[in-house]
Amino acid sequence: MNYLEAHRKHYSQLVTAIAGVDPTNTRLISAFATVKREDYLGPGPWKIRAGAKYSITPTEDPAFLYQDVLVALKSEESINNGQPSLHARCLDALQVSVGDTILHVGAGTGYYTAILAELTGPSGNIFAYEIDDELAQCASENLKHREYVRVQDCSGTIGDLPVCDVIYVNAGATGLTSSWLDALKITGRLLFPLTSTLGSGGMLLLQRVDEALYSAKFISSASFIPCIGARDEKTAFELAETFKEGSALEVKSLHRSKSPDDTCWFKWEDCWLSTNPIPPGYNSTRMKANKRMRADPAKLSR
Repeated sequence: MNYLEAHRKHYSQLVTAIAGVDPTNTRLISAFATVKREDYLGPGPWKIRAGAKYSITPTEDPAFLYQDVLVALKSEESINNGQPSLHARCLDALQVSVGDTILHVGAGTGYYTAILAELTGPSGNIFAYEIDDELAQCASENLKHREYVRVQDCSGTIGDLPVCDVIYVNAGATGLTSSWLDALKITGRLLFPLTSTLGSGGMLLLQRVDEALYSAKFISSASFIPCIGARDEKTAFELAETFKEGSALEVKSLHRSKSPDDTCWFKWEDCWLSTNPIPPGYNSTRMKANKRMRADPAKLSR
């Protein structure tokens, strides 16, 4: 084992431990140890962010990247390769299986897309959406050796998206798009940052139970740059007030309807979060969503 492999192994153990990942989740730990972070961040020295400011690494030694820190992609726009321990917690919660079809919205230059690719393997499919042209081009180059990953130079928030098992969003939204909710298979998982006026909020995990019902829970606090196409400033202010109440951990389910009951935590036009859990053993026969005709993921171009 050379010195960089040793750094990656320690890094994978460090960030997953900080995230609270069970040590038996060896697939996730191995993915962080295997993917070379320096291959996705351009040439050094790099701008590392810990706290409110960036500092520049003293040399181009990639060992500096194997810490639990953000690394600038476009520092002038505060676009970073995000904190590894937060992503480790999120990826652990998503429970990616071999062969899953995954939508990664806000892929940046592809580092966390590559970790998702390690988890789903060549039998899976990944659609990596990145709206910034420059970052999307970098991601396409960085991921070109993985034939089952397709980089899409667009937002990933609208239109018919491929039917999938997992959606992982890495930009802050003020609500849910129908495209995300419709794309999920029954039992499919969506994890995204629900954020307010200042970009702060929480990572909300949904799992589809039937056509109009999803389990829901916040798994951590989070702060992200805005998700273009999934933000509304009026809603952002309303969310800020709701988050101030400190009751986010009480959220248990999401309902796609216009008529909330008295368990409503937050309401949008066509759906609402509830503090009421899904009953144990709930089994619905309303599974029409998966029967709609959709594009075959294997036929979509890179």
